[in-house]
Amino acid sequence: MSTSASRPAAAEHSATPGGQADDSPTVIDRLVAANRQYAADFHDPGMDARPVLKVAVVACMDARLDLHAALGLQLGDCHTIRNAGGVVTDDVIRSLTISQRALGTRSVILIHHTGCGLLTLTEDFRHELEMEVGQRPSWAVESFRDLDQDVRQSIQRVRTSPFLLHTDDVRGFVFDVTTGLLREVDPQQ
Repeated sequence: MSTSASRPAAAEHSATPGGQADDSPTVIDRLVAANRQYAADFHDPGMDARPVLKVAVVACMDARLDLHAALGLQLGDCHTIRNAGGVVTDDVIRSLTISQRALGTRSVILIHHTGCGLLTLTEDFRHELEMEVGQRPSWAVESFRDLDQDVRQSIQRVRTSPFLLHTDDVRGFVFDVTTGLLREVDPQQ
């Protein structure tokens, strides 16, 4: 069972005009069914949780980024940490700290991308949420206007974290969603 964008999305459970529940499978039902097929042929690869290449990848959660394919990675090669924008937040530092101190990674690659949704959001998003739900989120949106500058900021956040053991091999890139190419960002500009 494929979960690719080329297949029509499954209908979500919803009420019909008469008020009855629609029993169509949800997208989560489809994913669980795909997992059953996957598990039927699954064989424990016998891998350790430690990444073979001792690298952590921090990237945006954008569905257009197939990080393993784009970077030539295989299962077990890396730790992958993703969030909106691929920005280095306190939680990313938490994950990197565990990745380095408990699981042996030594390198960090940071990947932002062209056409990122955080280029169009502002911190007003938090205010809008507060108006809608009556509570202001405790987290920052971490929006940005300049991809390269935000990559530089993310590099700096990793390199200056007192919790990380290995900050020498930290590099940042912008992934072009139309060409698939990475462009390295000079942290000194």
